[in-house]
Formats: sequence, structure tokens, C-alpha cells
Amino acid sequence: MIKVGLVSLGCAKNLIDSEIMVGHLQQAGMTMTPEADLADVLIINTCSFIDMAKKESVGAVHEAVDARGESKKRKRQKIIVAGCLSQRFSQELPGLMPEVDAFIGLDQITQVAPIIQGLMDKDKGEQENLVTRQPQYIPDYDTPRFRLTPKHMAYIKIAEGCNHPCSFCIIPRIRGRHRSRTQESVLKEARQLIESGVKEINLISQDTTYFGMDKWEGERPKPRSGVDSSKGESLSTLIRELNAIPGDFWIRLLYTHPAHWSDDLIAAIAESPKVARYIDMPLQHISDHMLSLMKRETDGAYIRDLLKRIRAGIPGIAIRTTFIVGFPGETEADFNELVQFIEDEKFERAGVFNYSREEDTRAAKMDDQIHHMTRKARWNEAMRAIQRSVEHVNRQQVGKKLRVLVEEPGVARTEMDAPDIDTTIFVDKNLPVGSFADVTVKEWRGYDLVAG
Repeated sequence: MIKVGLVSLGCAKNLIDSEIMVGHLQQAGMTMTPEADLADVLIINTCSFIDMAKKESVGAVHEAVDARGESKKRKRQKIIVAGCLSQRFSQELPGLMPEVDAFIGLDQITQVAPIIQGLMDKDKGEQENLVTRQPQYIPDYDTPRFRLTPKHMAYIKIAEGCNHPCSFCIIPRIRGRHRSRTQESVLKEARQLIESGVKEINLISQDTTYFGMDKWEGERPKPRSGVDSSKGESLSTLIRELNAIPGDFWIRLLYTHPAHWSDDLIAAIAESPKVARYIDMPLQHISDHMLSLMKRETDGAYIRDLLKRIRAGIPGIAIRTTFIVGFPGETEADFNELVQFIEDEKFERAGVFNYSREEDTRAAKMDDQIHHMTRKARWNEAMRAIQRSVEHVNRQQVGKKLRVLVEEPGVARTEMDAPDIDTTIFVDKNLPVGSFADVTVKEWRGYDLVAG
């Protein structure tokens, strides 16, 4: 029996790819092991979004190669590099990592079992590079998958790829054009998860707000033009159908893009009590100058108006966003406008990225690259502004009764908090894990809350 080890790096979208690989391996009769020394094959599912992620992925590969060289138990172990790093650098990596036995991309995750069998049948063979140029794969409701998340929460990937032209981002080059699943496929998967006891469904893709639009007949919706869901399937129609599924659970929207929000989507959330009063919407900046250079398809006035419409249309909504500082050409005036925007909006949850210069992006070739010390200083200042905003929000929670989902003994999340990326609320250790509970906030500590 072949034993397989897995190292999964990166975001939740990558985690689903890992879950699909494990599902196919188990279906083929292979065994997963958490101990690398016992693995006949070690798969490293990599991330390549920004420089820090690339370094982590490359480090994990080198660590595996070095450990195999030093361990007699692992001498015959096969190493497979999967995911975004191998997809992005499919031509360069084989020469840079000759010790790796095989490279697979995003289209090979369902073929991982026969690929492994082929490697094991060879005592010593040539390195295999199986990465295809333009990924086409998207999962379906019946795709074999073994969830690596806690039993009470799960991710559903509703689409793959991205059509947006953001000048800083390499994702469209890695994962291809946007391609949506069918609404019925997503609903079937959601029903299966809820019947198995899942209490929180997190909808993910590179751009969840573009769900279904790639299949519309005729002209596709233009950014900022508003979306009429009567034209076909959309995120609005999907969440209305998800909300109608019987059961007690949350639906959480992650990775939305501001350019394709609409009044219909706002109304759909407001009408759907099972949709968590939380949206994840990376804005990246507020300066018109920066938004234009970033090719974000939005401007400052549109973003400010959208935020007002969302808050007015969905009472009690928590907005999570991210920003980029130190982008090429960012002036002091641009940065100051961003900090003032953060101070004024008081986002419930937010984060800041220090601009990462990614090869093969338009931004990497721009003039006026910002010195790394300036980028670091701006990141620190923006993070202090965010911390003040979050503390302001948390201070207002004291005395309120909140519904929470218990993650582990003594630790829970509110509707305002997505798994792994947001804050927590400390609760009674006797509350059952994986269940909802109503608690009263007694105090706040920085980013976290404490319930009585």
C-alpha cells in the first residue's frame, strides 16, 4: 500500500485543491500519513501569490529534498511539487529543482493517483513535468474530496480563474480565465455538507461576485454597471437558493470584487438571514491615481458610494477589506488619502499588504518603484490606523449579545470573523465545539473579544 504525505500551503482555494488530491488518493486505495519519514511519496502543494509565499514554497521543497538526502528511511521517497508555484514557473523549476521527481499543475489534481503509481513503478526515472499551459479544471459536487477543515465548517469553490486586469496580480496567469460551476452543482455540494453537520459554508473563488456571469448570453456585464440577475445565474441567485436549504448554518461570502457589486446582490444578502452579516471585499486603495495604475476598474467615488449602499442596505454588516501600500508611483498624498479613508470608514476587519513586485506583471515594469524602507514605514502606519479602527469597533461590542460558532474549547468566532484570517472571541470552555451559542461580550483585548 502506497503511503502519501501532503504539505498544503497558501489560501483556502489551494486547500480545496489539496482536499481533492487526498480524495482521489484515498479512492485509489492509497494511505495518507502525517509523518514524512513514513511517506513513499511527499506532495507539496505550493503557493505563488506574492514573494513571501514563493519563498515559503521553495523553502518547503528544499526542506523535503534535504531531509530525503539525510534520512535512510526516505532515500527512495518520491517528491511531487504541485500547485501555483509549479503552474507559474513550469519551465524554470525542473532545471532549478532537479531532485524533484514530478511537477504537476492545477489540471492534474484529479490525476494524482495514476501519476504517483507511474512514479512508483519506476525505480529510477527521468524527472516528469506534467504541467499544462492553460488550466481548465473546475471541481463538481461529486468530485472525490476529503475535507481537511474542522467538521463544522467547509469551503466551497464556486468558480476558478479570474478575468480582472489588476496590474499587480499574477493569478490570472496562473489559474486562467474565470470559469463558474453551475448553480445546481454548488447547491448539491452545499446540501451534502449541511446534511453531514457543517454549520458554516464559505463561498470562495478568485472573484465570487463574477459567479455565473461568464455563462450569460450576449454582452457580459461591465464593471460598475450594476447586475441584473434575471439574465442568468449570479451570486445573487446562488445565495437566495442556498438560504432556502433547510438547516441552521451560516453562509459566508469571501473574495468579492467591488467592481461587480450591485443593488440586487445587496438586496439578496439582506433578504437571506442565513448569510453571515460579513463581506470580504479587497479594495486595495482609495486614491484615484492608485486605482487607475492598479487597473482596479473602480474609482474612489464609486467605492465610497458602494460602501454607503452596502451599509444602508444590510444593517449590521461587517466589512472586511485589504489594501496595498507602496505600489509603484504611490505619492505621500495618495498614501495620506488612504490612511484618512481607513480612519473615516472604521472597517470592522482589515489588513494591509506591502506591495510585492511580481515578475511578469505590468506593475513590475512600472517606473517609480517605491524604496523598501518607505513601503515598510507606510505599512506600519496603515496597520496602526487599522488597529485603531478595529479597537473602535470592538469597544462598541461590549455588552452586546452575539451569536458565535465554537471553534475549539474556549474559542469561538462571530459573524464578523472568517476562519483563519480574522479575530476570535474567548468563551466558556464547556460550550460544545462545532455548535452555535449566544454569548455576551464582557470586554475586548486588542483585536479579540472576551465573553462572559
